[in-house]
Amino acid sequence: MPAPEPDRAPARRSARFAVIDPATGEAFDEAPDQRPDELDAVVDRAHRAWHGWRADPAARTAALRRAADAVERAGDDLARSLTREQGKPLAEAYAEIARTAARLRYFADLAPRTRRITDGRPVHSEIRWRPLGPVAAIVPWNFPLQLAAAKFAPALAAGNTMVLKPSPHTPLATRLLGSVLATVLPKDVLTVVTGREPLGARLAAHPGIRHVTFTGSVPTGRAVAEAAAASLARVTLELGGNDAAVLLDDIDVDRIADRLFWAAFRNCGQVCMAVKRVYAPARLHAEVVEALAQRAKTVVVGAGTDPDTRLGPVNNAAQLARVEQVTQQARADGARAAAGGHRLDRPGYFFAPTILTDVPPASPVVTEEQFGPVLPVLPYRNLDEAVEAANGTGFGLGGSVWGADLDRAEAVADRLECGTAWINHHAELSLAQPFAGVKNSGVGVAGGPWGLYGNLRPFVVHRPREA
Repeated sequence: MPAPEPDRAPARRSARFAVIDPATGEAFDEAPDQRPDELDAVVDRAHRAWHGWRADPAARTAALRRAADAVERAGDDLARSLTREQGKPLAEAYAEIARTAARLRYFADLAPRTRRITDGRPVHSEIRWRPLGPVAAIVPWNFPLQLAAAKFAPALAAGNTMVLKPSPHTPLATRLLGSVLATVLPKDVLTVVTGREPLGARLAAHPGIRHVTFTGSVPTGRAVAEAAAASLARVTLELGGNDAAVLLDDIDVDRIADRLFWAAFRNCGQVCMAVKRVYAPARLHAEVVEALAQRAKTVVVGAGTDPDTRLGPVNNAAQLARVEQVTQQARADGARAAAGGHRLDRPGYFFAPTILTDVPPASPVVTEEQFGPVLPVLPYRNLDEAVEAANGTGFGLGGSVWGADLDRAEAVADRLECGTAWINHHAELSLAQPFAGVKNSGVGVAGGPWGLYGNLRPFVVHRPREA
């Protein structure tokens, strides 16, 4: 008779969570729900990979260029995955992937500069730059690939390794991106982890992480900063905005209406630096409302996979409820919907593109970030009043001024309390520029050389001039 086999505990199957298609409101796939205690091994591997990755800048440059090529080759699969879980039209998904590849190329060719200090002393003093170590990125659901690249491209170019956590609403395209990049990057240089809370909180607080970069809400950003403070990790926080567009009294409404509408409604209004409030001169207010309402009533709303769609669904049920709540509150406060104002009667998370008028200035749809396809248009009697109102919230990410006299418009833009001000357009960024907010809109700087140096620390070497 054979000896009995020793008892074996059943293998523990990794937990998984459902991923919802916002165009249907139904689950269509699953993603791994990684346990917070699994992060120790992930961060340890990232630390071991860091020593080789930091040592060869030329190899990093070549690898990041190959990464950009790999992203473009995988563009069709990435775009379909992104649209399915995020909801945006396929054309916008392809644009996001192009931006992801462009960031990799930009930072691949960006290197920190050694600087010599000349101060009259008999020593050569040089400022050199060193990477931080393993860093973490926590990314939201509105631009999951583009915002991931905005974080990992400068971090990797600087010589760091990264642990990347996407939103549980949009994990699949990011996992696919991680798999694509794994074919050209050394092992464990970039690791994607997916899961529900407390995974993100544990990552932000992990003692092996030296820099945490986060994009999301103000309350969660504060929690991330508090968690990172335990290990004195550096933080970069982009915490959203409530951008105002101030229209001057010399504007041609028909000429700017399309640009203004899409500055507010691209990606279904789910853009941190979208126009979220419009201040129009009283004599032009009705004309502005009518021009925007006409576009809201005629734009094609549907699934992102439909080639005729210009506006997709809101990404998730909680955000749809938020958009509905602030709209209903505004109407209860006396606002009128010149277009939309309600959910669409169809499956999925669709909200009619909404233009609100007669909105009380203290209504939450004005003072808070609605982050959806809803735009209040408010009249003003004098320009000082408009600027004061534009600056009158706790946010300060971006803002814009629209007018025919560019010098006058620029003078008004200079009065806005925000990180970026545009004239006659909005929410357009160069890869080479800094991106930062004031007040509750964030801490730290992303973009351009500033984004690279944010992932480095100075190292000073003093050497005598003579032996």
